[in-house]
Amino acid sequence: MLDPILSYVQSCQTRFLDELIEFLRIPSISTLPEHRADMDRAAVFVRAQMEAAGLENCRMIATSGPPLVYGDWLHAANAPTILCYGHYDVQPPDPLPEWLSQPFDPTLRDEQIYARGAADDKGQMFGFLKAAEAWLKTESGLPVNLRVLIEGEEEVGGAGIEQFVRDHAGELTSDAVLVCDTTMFAPDLPTIDVGLRGMVYAEVHAIGAASDLHSGLYGGVAPNPLEALARIIAELKQADGKISIPGFYDQVRTPSVAERSSWLRLPFNEEEYRRGEVRAEALTGEVGYSALERTWVRPTLEVHGIPGGFTGQGAKTVIPARAAAKISMRLVPDQRPADIYAAFERHVQALAPKGVTVTTKLLNTADPVVVDPDDRFVQAAAAALHEVFGKPPVFVRSGGSIPIVAMFSGVLHAPTVMMGFALADCGAHAPNEKLPIANYYRGIASIIRFFAHAAR
Repeated sequence: MLDPILSYVQSCQTRFLDELIEFLRIPSISTLPEHRADMDRAAVFVRAQMEAAGLENCRMIATSGPPLVYGDWLHAANAPTILCYGHYDVQPPDPLPEWLSQPFDPTLRDEQIYARGAADDKGQMFGFLKAAEAWLKTESGLPVNLRVLIEGEEEVGGAGIEQFVRDHAGELTSDAVLVCDTTMFAPDLPTIDVGLRGMVYAEVHAIGAASDLHSGLYGGVAPNPLEALARIIAELKQADGKISIPGFYDQVRTPSVAERSSWLRLPFNEEEYRRGEVRAEALTGEVGYSALERTWVRPTLEVHGIPGGFTGQGAKTVIPARAAAKISMRLVPDQRPADIYAAFERHVQALAPKGVTVTTKLLNTADPVVVDPDDRFVQAAAAALHEVFGKPPVFVRSGGSIPIVAMFSGVLHAPTVMMGFALADCGAHAPNEKLPIANYYRGIASIIRFFAHAAR
């Protein structure tokens, strides 16, 4: 039954790759205002690709930020409805000197395609459109009803799509959601992600004197906001990796014995992971847990930046009046972002030293997610991946966050199937981001087969 569809993909491989390259040329960087026109270009491109694939009702939807792009095909009687979600925005390419080729001039080498967005998420979400095209150009239609919703704000919090899903849940009614924005555990090892950590991202602001002060004249009496932040940050986490916020671990759900046992069978070596992926002298974190447990099912707290004072060339002996720190906490089931932020805020206030006014600001949140691996749509994905890769997939969790996935669960009441085709070394968010070209095509084939299995 699927032979004509897969043969169509085979015959269109060159075009499919050329169109992906065209997509990757668009510098759709959502966090930089100067690229707003490029965001619109990317949205127009996605809509045109939906129309060319044969989807209907294709349109751009205005939001508070970059537009959403929607298309559907809803003619499969008595069949489930699948919502495919992805994003067309990408991270900034910095630092540019570390790229071996230009980030928005896609380059093919070593059977990989190098470009910003190749793995996260253009090279993966594009598979939805090509799989739909293959079905619609060779058969009378799809075996499932299909909705495709692509956003342009995933890398900056996704406020627009969250509002749209809340306001238009009835228009998005689906039996399952398919997301291809995750990674395979190892090369040639098909992988289904059944868990994502949530997140609280916040800023801590410290104010000392009314203005910057000369450290010679006022050092020893003037409060130093940078020093205050350093003391606060040092108190947030113990030397053994344990987070010190009271109540932080009260709602942490422990994974089952069976799930933890399955992770022991994965092809994973902590020393190779340290040398190859982390590339650091040692792994750190919470004592008593494996590296996989620390990144998948344990919450964390990390500091991302401390702006303040003088950081330019040369010397300027100033005591800054203001300083700030950006801090995130990754959360696991059943931690609630609102509760964690409230506990964080209380603890930071309790740690504030004399003479410094400390405030916190919440930037964004995401709920943690766990999907039942025995769900029928997850099993449909497992069957599809088994057929494409010739081996059954492994079920893993991810340390990352995809904020909209929790909303799909809570608002649409639909399980999310997360099967990705990037690899850990694909460099998402880093210089020289890439995607194996073979995995681009295997992703398309897997989505084609998933539609078939989901219909049964």
